[in-house]
Amino acid sequence: MRVRIPPRPPELIFIMALLNPDKKLLAYLIGVSLGDGNLTNPNGRAVRLRVTCDKKYPLLIKTIVQLLIKVFPENKVGIINSKGCIDISLYSNQLPNLLGWKWYGGPKDRQNVGVPAWIKKDKLFIKECLRGLLQTDGSIYKDRNYQMINFVNTAPRLSKDVFAMIKQLGYEPNIQKLHQSNGKTKHTIRLAKKANKFIKEINFWKK
Repeated sequence: MRVRIPPRPPELIFIMALLNPDKKLLAYLIGVSLGDGNLTNPNGRAVRLRVTCDKKYPLLIKTIVQLLIKVFPENKVGIINSKGCIDISLYSNQLPNLLGWKWYGGPKDRQNVGVPAWIKKDKLFIKECLRGLLQTDGSIYKDRNYQMINFVNTAPRLSKDVFAMIKQLGYEPNIQKLHQSNGKTKHTIRLAKKANKFIKEINFWKK
C-alpha cells in the first residue's frame, strides 16, 4: 500500500535548500521584511530586498545587516546612506518564495501580504517574527507611566496576523481602524496590559 506524502509548501522547500536553514533567523527576517522591506527587480534579472531603517536606530541597522549575511552568506549586502535613513539591500531570486509576496503587483498592502503559515504554527517562530515586525513597524512608548506597544500597518491580512499572534502568546491586544482619504485603512494594534512581560518574552528592543 502506497502512502502519499503531501507536498511541502514552497517556503519550506526554500528553507531546506538554504545554506543556513535556521528557521528562527528566517522568521525574524520575514518579520523585518514585512515591516520595513520592499521587493523590486531593477535590472530585470534579480529580485532586490531593500529594508529602510531610521538612522536613530544604529543597533537595529547593524543587526539587520548581520541577519542578511547569516541567511544569505553567498550574497552581497549593500548599504546606502540616505538622508535620515539607511537602506540595506540584497539581491536573490529566492526572496519571493521566502517572504510570500512578489516584486510586481504593487505595494505590500495592495498585495495584502501576511505572515507565512509555518510561522503561525510555532510560538518560537511567532516570537521571532513579532520582534522583527515591531522593531520596524512598531513602537514602545509610555502613556501615564504605563508601558505601551503599538503596531501600525495598512495591510489587512498582516494586521490580522499580528493581532492573532499576540493573542496566541496569551496577551490581550486591541485594534483600531482608521479609514484614510487615500482609500487605505490604517490598522493600529496596541498592547497595554502586561506589555513589560511581552517585551521580555519576545526580546523586543528598538535602538
